[in-house]
Amino acid sequence: MTSRRLTIKDLPQSERPRERLLQHGAAALSDAELLGILIGTGSRDETAVQLAEKILVEINGLHELPKVTADEIKKLKGFGNAKAVTLLAAAELAIRLSTRLRIESVTISSPGDAAGLVMEEMRHYMREHFRVLLLDTKNKVLGIEEISIGSLNTSLVHPREVFRPAIRRACASLILVHNHPSGDPTPSREDLDVTRRLCEAGRLVGIEILDHVVIGDGKYLSFREKGLLSGS
Repeated sequence: MTSRRLTIKDLPQSERPRERLLQHGAAALSDAELLGILIGTGSRDETAVQLAEKILVEINGLHELPKVTADEIKKLKGFGNAKAVTLLAAAELAIRLSTRLRIESVTISSPGDAAGLVMEEMRHYMREHFRVLLLDTKNKVLGIEEISIGSLNTSLVHPREVFRPAIRRACASLILVHNHPSGDPTPSREDLDVTRRLCEAGRLVGIEILDHVVIGDGKYLSFREKGLLSGS
């Protein structure tokens, strides 16, 4: 007789995490139970919750999950592509939610505020990332949108792509941000051309470009502070 995979349904009803979540709320469940719900099915020898407990022990806790790779997860007995992908997707969603909650509580009052919001992440990128900070009428950050990855030029950073999220979110203004992998935030001719073009487009659509902040390695340059912002 072929042995079947153990599932959460093999647990007594009072211990099934889905039922407990519905009855008591998600906060009542342990990390392993929450991961067990995501994993769904167990192996021939362990339930999904037991597999979750095993991976938490192996990686030294839930906070380490975003740091592991799919290949590392699949080395554990009972984990294949589907379970590894599910866990990594959940970890990434948690990071994004945490980041957005942190970002959306910030009010920008200086170029340093804008730089500080993205510095630790963007200073390490090996390619140029162009983003926009979406602001309301009080300069509170509504979100950050990634526009392009690659050397800055007018084909990659088209006004349509820059202002689409701003219009969708009914933003009052924008701050442009991009990094220089060299670590030197001195703007290039392309940076100046792109900024001029976007400032012109902003005046046409009624959404002001407040600044363009270039991120270097632990330092930044503000177009507004340097008098380089078109129309400032």
